[in-house]
Amino acid sequence: MNNGSFIKSGIQNRQMTISESPDTGMIILSTTFHLMSINPAACKILGISPQPGKAYPLEKLFNTSSFVKAHRAMRNVLNNGVTLNDIHFNLVHENGRQIPCSVCALPLFAGEQEIIGVIVRFYTVSEKFGSGNDSSKLAYLPRIDYRHLFDGLPEGVFTIDTQWRINSFNAQAEQLTGFKKEQVIGKFCWQVFQSGRCRHECPFADIFNQGDSCESQEMTIVNHKGSIKKILVNVAPLKDENGTLVGGIESFSLAQKASGKTIPFQVMKPFEGMVGKSKAMKMIFDKLPDIAQSPVSVLITGESGTGKELIARAIHNLSKPQNNTFQAVNCSALPETLLESELFGHEKGAFTGADQSKPGRFELAANGTFFLDEIGDMKPSLQVKLLRVLEQKVFERVGSDKSIKLTARIIAATHQNLETAQKTGQFREDLYYRLRTIPIHLPPLRERTEDIPLLVTYFIKKFNHQYNKQVRLVDPAVLSSFSTYAWPGNIRELERVMEHAFVFVKGPIIFSRYLPANPEFEAIIPLRKFGRKKSEKEKIIQALDETGNKRTQTASLLGISRSSLWRKMKTYGLLNQSPTR
Repeated sequence: MNNGSFIKSGIQNRQMTISESPDTGMIILSTTFHLMSINPAACKILGISPQPGKAYPLEKLFNTSSFVKAHRAMRNVLNNGVTLNDIHFNLVHENGRQIPCSVCALPLFAGEQEIIGVIVRFYTVSEKFGSGNDSSKLAYLPRIDYRHLFDGLPEGVFTIDTQWRINSFNAQAEQLTGFKKEQVIGKFCWQVFQSGRCRHECPFADIFNQGDSCESQEMTIVNHKGSIKKILVNVAPLKDENGTLVGGIESFSLAQKASGKTIPFQVMKPFEGMVGKSKAMKMIFDKLPDIAQSPVSVLITGESGTGKELIARAIHNLSKPQNNTFQAVNCSALPETLLESELFGHEKGAFTGADQSKPGRFELAANGTFFLDEIGDMKPSLQVKLLRVLEQKVFERVGSDKSIKLTARIIAATHQNLETAQKTGQFREDLYYRLRTIPIHLPPLRERTEDIPLLVTYFIKKFNHQYNKQVRLVDPAVLSSFSTYAWPGNIRELERVMEHAFVFVKGPIIFSRYLPANPEFEAIIPLRKFGRKKSEKEKIIQALDETGNKRTQTASLLGISRSSLWRKMKTYGLLNQSPTR
């Protein structure tokens, strides 16, 4: 399929091609006749060098005798979508000289119906056909190969197919990125540009998922030398003559403030295997290096799945221990007798089944770190023995009276509220304060939703490597539902959801159909409905008003299930609206 339908066209008896010749001028004007783009040949023919974005009225382009006819013709292009082919007009040079030209014009479409500008292509008659050629009538053109059309533009332009693979790359794109066309054709676009937006908010995703164009969005890209450049991008869909989406097109130029200079590239990298940019996580990350330099005990609290062991390992790694030993025991996984032997070790014959002596985890940790996970589940009798170890820094194996010096650092963690456990007698107060010299609390994922896109990106990279896939991103609608989901299993649950999706995903995007069955992962209400700037709550209220509070009709209007609508209404406190079928 030819992807050239970004410029929609009709049918004509002869083919029109967009020449790459340096004497073929091309100007793209908006519907208000502001300059969208101009190629070097047009600047040379007309003796001008205007900047895109400036007003460029038709009287500047056409001389007085041609102006009325030209204005009528251009309006016909913009209003009715017709195409002009080889009409003779006199254009105006900057010095006032008239330039006899053959002019073609065709509408520029941002979608199936929306005309956003007019493309004017011209060449001097004497250089092409001679002054006797006369084709001054309206005509329809066949589809144009946009890959040639955009080669002369001062902006970088590239196009992708629906699989995110680059299939055209103009000369200015080569200059701005440093990559040659033959190096990038067939590659996924994110492999070439490596933008921070590639990871989270790609404009092409809005096109493929919602059909929305975007204008003047600021991004950063990495050129072939590894330097970072700030650019402004415009993105629009590519559709064939039947309105079927066949790809996307992006034009980009250096951001005005960047002036071609590189800027610092700040990508959120994992900190000791952890990802987060939320205020709470940044505060924790800032404290960890100082905590690591001290041998004091640390108590990490937080719900299951928040990453408590990752914090413990980060402290261990940052402390640069004399050996790299990190020992961990889950206190809830073993019965009391086995846990005691696991912690302290035992001598041969100390109990039934003790056929030989065995060192415990305190001993094996040596000068490293010993991590006591789920310390809140430890029985009170064993808590007494642990308290003695922490206070005296010595311990004995089970069945032995020989003291062994404790040299390991102790880090404990629990998902339980130990202050409450003290009041009920389930946890010793003196042990609690001995463990929590430095307390660290990890917030649940639902309280740090700004970290979800970073975590999703982290897991995409991890599972791409593990499953040998090339997943690009999560559907923005799904990512939005991730931000409203409560995540009772926290990061561990998110990781499992992402891994589930990787088992089934076939292409570069993870859609909701690849996720585990969960109504909470239903897509949020599309932005294109009821206006882009309205919040989800405002859209629901408007839809309820339009349907007379009929929830079934409201759900249908919003494009979500009735049960999903009920949950959203509950979330936003709208259930007091009169419920009707």
